[in-house]
Amino acid sequence: MAKTISILSVSTLSSLGADGTAVWQSYLNPETNIHDMEMGGQAVSVAALSENLKHEVEALKHSEHKYIHLDDSVLYAILASRKAIEQAGWGNDSTFGINIGSSRGATGLFENNHSEFISTGKTNVHTSPATTLGNISSWVAHDLNSSGPDISHSITCSTSLHAILNGIAWLNAGMADKFLAGGSEAPLTPFTIAQMKAMKIYSSGGDEYPNRAGDLSKTKNTLVLGEGAGITCIEVGKAENALAYISGYGYATELLSHGVSLSAEAECLQKSMKMAIGDTPLHEIDAIVMHAPGTIKGDNAEFTAIQKIFGANLPQLTTNKWKTGHTFGTSGILSVELGVLMLQHQTFYWPALFR
Repeated sequence: MAKTISILSVSTLSSLGADGTAVWQSYLNPETNIHDMEMGGQAVSVAALSENLKHEVEALKHSEHKYIHLDDSVLYAILASRKAIEQAGWGNDSTFGINIGSSRGATGLFENNHSEFISTGKTNVHTSPATTLGNISSWVAHDLNSSGPDISHSITCSTSLHAILNGIAWLNAGMADKFLAGGSEAPLTPFTIAQMKAMKIYSSGGDEYPNRAGDLSKTKNTLVLGEGAGITCIEVGKAENALAYISGYGYATELLSHGVSLSAEAECLQKSMKMAIGDTPLHEIDAIVMHAPGTIKGDNAEFTAIQKIFGANLPQLTTNKWKTGHTFGTSGILSVELGVLMLQHQTFYWPALFR
């Protein structure tokens, strides 16, 4: 890597909470954050925001008239971004780039507006600007009064991690000194749930742990959706107030045999891990926060990929989706947050699912 990159803050909004201390305490609690929500006339396992956080979102929505028409995915990102720059100590005079992405985007707002169109043949004047891909970053830039570049993208579940990669590219290129990067997702909608169920990967619930992420012995798929946002502030150099440093990164693309395929040995994960590790001795890697969505093929393919890289000397493996559900584009930042929390507390996090 050309330059040292400091992580100055990680601010998240999820079923775990919205404060680092509260998030860590939630992780230590052996109970899952997943519960049933009525959707489409049936109970569905989800990892939703707490009522207190929902009130915060609602208060933001009504704090300015122009925010009333925004999707929850945008509102989540605004709240998390405000806290991220506060934690990083970036003042109003700071110039920074913004890259916040989403897998689903404004799906709740789009579903409501489309339903209105089907029944009336008309739609709200705010539909187009409020459901475009660039909607999240542009509104965060507006809210923070940022003067740097603002970019949006969607790379499915790795969206927020690609946002960090993109930020690093800008920093290494000398085109920016600071970048705010992350993802936001509000996918707890009937249509989104229906899509996951159509793929035969959604949890049927009824268990103490509806999502069994990382359990390689499970006999059924247990994916559960969650919601939230995650934002990190990164900048060039070894900052004294850094939470952690990024010393390597990797990326790769899976060759698809169909729309949602993953090879049995997850070749793309192997390539990206090798790139991220670089010359670092394998024995210096203490832990891996797995993506582990809770599906049979997905979890096993990822574990096989890790075995291919590390052989019999595996690092400690952990995951958080048994708590948070799968938050799509936000999931990568939640994994980064867990890694930073383990560093801060000098404690490996062992999921209660396996205790």
